Amino acid sequence: MKDGTLTLMAVHAHPDDEATGTGGVLARYAAEGIRTVLVTCTDGSCGDGPGGVKPGHPGHDPAAVAAMRRRELEASCDVLKVSDLETLDYADSGMMGWPSNDAPGAFWQTPVKEGAARLAELMRRYRPDVVVTYDENGFYGHPDHIQANRITMAALEMTTLTPKVYWTTAPRSMMQRFGEVLREFGEDFPEPDPAEAEAMAEIGLPDEEITTWVDTATFGGQKFDALAAHASQGENIFFLKMGQERFTDLMGVETFVRVQDTTGAAVPENDLFAGLR
Repeated sequence: MKDGTLTLMAVHAHPDDEATGTGGVLARYAAEGIRTVLVTCTDGSCGDGPGGVKPGHPGHDPAAVAAMRRRELEASCDVLKVSDLETLDYADSGMMGWPSNDAPGAFWQTPVKEGAARLAELMRRYRPDVVVTYDENGFYGHPDHIQANRITMAALEMTTLTPKVYWTTAPRSMMQRFGEVLREFGEDFPEPDPAEAEAMAEIGLPDEEITTWVDTATFGGQKFDALAAHASQGENIFFLKMGQERFTDLMGVETFVRVQDTTGAAVPENDLFAGLR
């Protein structure tokens, strides 16, 4: 498939994850003529059903939720101008500790080697120059995010490709601002207990440990609209409550840690493709 066009591949766990952490870079690099490939690993069937019905509650139909979320994912990709959408369609595992973690076909239960082999085949087809996924803790400990990291890193080992590889992250300074905005917009948002506060404090990285800061503010509208495309999950997508302008102000820079590189591009960098063009 390689024709001289640079290619970005983002590997995400669920429908809507593509917009939250990488909507800006997907939109920005698509606008720059770079091929953007999104791989979504699960069907999102543990998301909310119509009317906000929760998984495991009466009226929640996982198959119907998965079909609805697939349509929303396609709409999000249209907004972000994603070149190619690939879905692995593993069953959504739900949050850590849910019974769905152990369900047959759940992504969390899938052998890493199996998932990695399928992803490696996509990597060989698209030959990405840059691959983006989560860190080893899935950013905040979600089992499907952790599994996405595992299969991505294993898939890279199965290929002869040497792309630049990044893990999504957030600067601690932004996480502090985010907490303040949560309290501003969520009237009923409780103060976390000490254990939760300690866990939240570990999310993201100190600013000085982040290697890559990509300005995506120009594409804040697209990122916001891509999130809004996942309307069925609106109750869980806090960012939609703040409006596009405030959202772009808070989320207009996307940050990453570079974990594999053959270009020698200096860090900190402001472009995932630094050293490649």
